[in-house]
Amino acid sequence: MRDRKRAVRAKAMDEEYYSYIKKFFGRWAPVYDITSVFLAGVRDRVVEFTAAEAGSKMLDVCTGTGKQAFAFAEKGFDVTGIDLSKDMLKVAAAKNRYENAGFKTADAADMPFEDEHFDVSCVSFGLHDMPPAAREKVLKETARVTRPGGAVTIVDYALPRNRLRRCLIYRFIRLYESKYYPGFISSDIRALLRGSGIEVEKELPVLFGAGRILKCRRNVHSGSGHSRSGYSRSG
Repeated sequence: MRDRKRAVRAKAMDEEYYSYIKKFFGRWAPVYDITSVFLAGVRDRVVEFTAAEAGSKMLDVCTGTGKQAFAFAEKGFDVTGIDLSKDMLKVAAAKNRYENAGFKTADAADMPFEDEHFDVSCVSFGLHDMPPAAREKVLKETARVTRPGGAVTIVDYALPRNRLRRCLIYRFIRLYESKYYPGFISSDIRALLRGSGIEVEKELPVLFGAGRILKCRRNVHSGSGHSRSGYSRSG
């Protein structure tokens, strides 16, 4: 009975999250590229910092309007971008001028790909828009669809060490980001990555400490990945 109640509660939380995110990005989609113009320089640095070569089969998780996917495509990666928001993907498709970039509506917590399908994966400014349970599912799925030893790049918000700057940056970002941002910024992302089978190799601060790029690898050790048959799917 207790397990059933827990399952019902988890399903309700998932439904609330998906509904919230679709509405949130439905509102932002028409102006997202304008409001995120400050990330333009970060996109190219992400590609440079990713430990992979052009021609690699690459997955851009939570691709949004495709800005990061296009940066990888520009450098010769074979890119597939996925996102829950059809509104955001419509913007991405309208801008797409690359034969080596394509987009698909998909749940990052339940990806429609076989195990070890991609050489490289990237989650760029997506994790902060998720509750803890969704973040864990998405990272485990990212590990599952990436080949062992493959590059995984995580890009998202951080906070600088200076207390005044931390306070100012937090308050500013909190004004426009989703309700999940406070929980994300206080979480231990490195521990979550390790538990998902992803090892951090190097960190690069960006945006004057308000963001960071984590160069990672999908763990090559047996049992570190999460196969489709053994992974608990979202409802």
